[in-house]
Amino acid sequence: MQDMADSETIAAVSTPPGRGGIGIVRLSGPLAASIAAQLVRLRQPLEHARARLAEVLDACGCAAGEHPEPARIDEAVVTWFAAPNSYTAEDLVEIAAHGSPVVLDLLLRRALELGARLAQPGEFTYRAFLAGRLDLTQAEAVRDLIEAQTLTQARQAASQMGGALSHRVAPVKQSLVELIALLEAGIDFAEDDLDVAPQAEIARRIGELTPPLAALEASFARGRIVHDGLTLAIVGRPNVGKSSLFNRLVERERAIVTATPGTTRDLVTERISLDGIPLELVDTAGLRESREEAEQMGIARSREALADAALVLVVLDATQTLNEEERRLLAAVEGRPALIAVNKCDLPDARPSDASEAAASPGNGGIAALSTSALTGEGIAALRERIVALATGGAAAEPGMLTSMRHHQAVSAAHAALADAARANAASIPHEMILLDLYRALWALDSLTGQTTPDDILNLIFSRFCIGK
Repeated sequence: MQDMADSETIAAVSTPPGRGGIGIVRLSGPLAASIAAQLVRLRQPLEHARARLAEVLDACGCAAGEHPEPARIDEAVVTWFAAPNSYTAEDLVEIAAHGSPVVLDLLLRRALELGARLAQPGEFTYRAFLAGRLDLTQAEAVRDLIEAQTLTQARQAASQMGGALSHRVAPVKQSLVELIALLEAGIDFAEDDLDVAPQAEIARRIGELTPPLAALEASFARGRIVHDGLTLAIVGRPNVGKSSLFNRLVERERAIVTATPGTTRDLVTERISLDGIPLELVDTAGLRESREEAEQMGIARSREALADAALVLVVLDATQTLNEEERRLLAAVEGRPALIAVNKCDLPDARPSDASEAAASPGNGGIAALSTSALTGEGIAALRERIVALATGGAAAEPGMLTSMRHHQAVSAAHAALADAARANAASIPHEMILLDLYRALWALDSLTGQTTPDDILNLIFSRFCIGK
């Protein structure tokens, strides 16, 4: 990411590639307003935060020499935000024309000819970060909101953009700074024999800092899943109702269902949201011995999906006893996040309780089982709840959750540094050494919001944004 010290004006198309009803060209920097005035013919002078109708002019300002006035090729709405009251804290102009790639390309090329530079990915948000309009967690939330695939992900990103995580960290940082100041004062006035930081007081203060950091660190269990999602593989022998359950969870006829065993030959996937958790469901081929080449290939892919999935749903038939293939399958998923759905519990000859007890017995992995009917919908609501509980480990949603590995590593580092400081204090280590641990904790929290984040990390974060944001 280039340095902003030269105050260059940047420009980019801020809407996705392709044709649409509206396309936006965005400019930011000292020349933004003057360049925009040359790209369009304004019907009224620009005014801060006011939309103005304008005519988009062609590249040469005339049509083959036939018109004394510049030729109009489109109409647009131009909005100017004067510094520092804009997203980037610079003069910022947005030209909203029709979403023709030809028109947008013309506007962008003309802007570059008039002195603007093509913006790098994420550079508008990077400038907002450098100007102090956003801290780093808020800037990252902008990207998360753009990439959100579920409403819960969008809500989580919006919460982070509003500073939920920063507000949660701020009191911890403030108390940590106060403790550091207390120890620094004790060192400065050591010659006066003033005991301004007794060992018990240091221990108390560190003890008060630890619980909120531990709770924040624990929030990553659910926050990571909300952010990234999980894969759930639906496995079992042929004709137990895997595809029917898959369709029930997806809530549409996504997989082909017939009475003939072995209908599913390849993996069928679909992304859904359960209680805000993004889940990619994978319907697999029935596991059994087969000599048919196509079915063998499907079974091989099923085993690969089983190995790769974060969660496993083993489907059994309530009208059948466990066979050896199913016993091996249950043993294979032992110790993994897994559930058993004893399906077809609506049939007259169903024995769901017998199947559940047999499947969930210690010899078969001790996995929790519940009865379902893909035909009638019985047990499906409970199955959804159990899948969510299995995915999140029971962790509840909360404001300011950690959603990225970078956030988690920063908080974990701060938590570990405080633990080191507590041990050093208990061992009566000199305050100078305790301060080293406390400063490590402070630097870790600063890296979370961006105060001490190295430039190479900043460049990596913002390079993942789309151009124009």
